[in-house]
Amino acid sequence: MGEPESHVDARFEQGAGELSTVKLILKNLLFSVFIPGSAAVYVPLVLIGGLPPSAGWARLISALFFAIALTIYLWAVWSFAVRGRGTPLPIDAPTKLVVQGPYLYARNPMYLAVMSALLGWLLIYRSLSLLLYTVGVGSALTCFVIWYEEPHLRRQFGEQYDQYRARVPRWLPRWPRPPGL
Repeated sequence: MGEPESHVDARFEQGAGELSTVKLILKNLLFSVFIPGSAAVYVPLVLIGGLPPSAGWARLISALFFAIALTIYLWAVWSFAVRGRGTPLPIDAPTKLVVQGPYLYARNPMYLAVMSALLGWLLIYRSLSLLLYTVGVGSALTCFVIWYEEPHLRRQFGEQYDQYRARVPRWLPRWPRPPGL
């Protein structure tokens, strides 16, 4: 005899849920390679060309910036996939407001990760073109957040987003405040 139908259905739903989580993680990784990966790795490598890297402390400090960038970015993407059930791509955005993980400390940790990586490149290569690029990326991200992302999140999540925005800073991370403060 076979298993009861309800037990089979539950196992099927669990397998489908696990598959959708894997699919979300893969979509997030694909997005990460092309969008932030291009902005934070490929373009800086093109801009530095054949410049020699700085020696000494600059290498160590830039390695710290790269490690921070990678850690924050992966944590943020994981939070988007697992908690928000979406990707950073606006056409496949999370269906739930993500306020856990690095989003407890700053509202835009992925952008902070990209900027941290760019500062790492800037420290080790000290290139004017890299400086201008970093300022340009920072300005573009700020405009995108203020003029598109925040109004969109406000429309999508309403009061829940307003409360989150009141508790958590846009850029400079800080220790989380309990809701209602």
